Amino acid sequence: MSYESWFNDFANKHRAIVEKLVNNNFTKEEIIDYFDFDNMLKKENDFCPLYKENKKCHDMEELNCYLCACPNFRFNDEGIKTYNDKKILSECEIHNGEKLLAGDKIHQDCSKCTVPHHKSYISKNFDLDWKKIMSSSNLNVT
Repeated sequence: MSYESWFNDFANKHRAIVEKLVNNNFTKEEIIDYFDFDNMLKKENDFCPLYKENKKCHDMEELNCYLCACPNFRFNDEGIKTYNDKKILSECEIHNGEKLLAGDKIHQDCSKCTVPHHKSYISKNFDLDWKKIMSSSNLNVT
């Protein structure tokens, strides 16, 4: 699956949950709380493939899934730039995390970064429209 396909599929799943919560008069804080990993695992099991394994993507006690992808993540399925004749398909705007070589492509490895999964970060960057928060990430869009 390409980054762009994942991005659009995820945006649709996120929007459906947020719309349901808004229709039930949830406040901003209640929406953010709803996206707590433990709650999502129980109530939105199809939101993330890791939920079926009861597995977190990041090793942290209070993981919030509202910003499953990070506003600092940048991607382009055709490549952002090259490094040693390998295409870099994704990177971190704040230079956090590591690079992962997969074949002849380099990807951003965000597995040890918890920045977007803290409630305070989400609250600061909050918008009901996930794509608006992530607008700088998708470099495929011109």
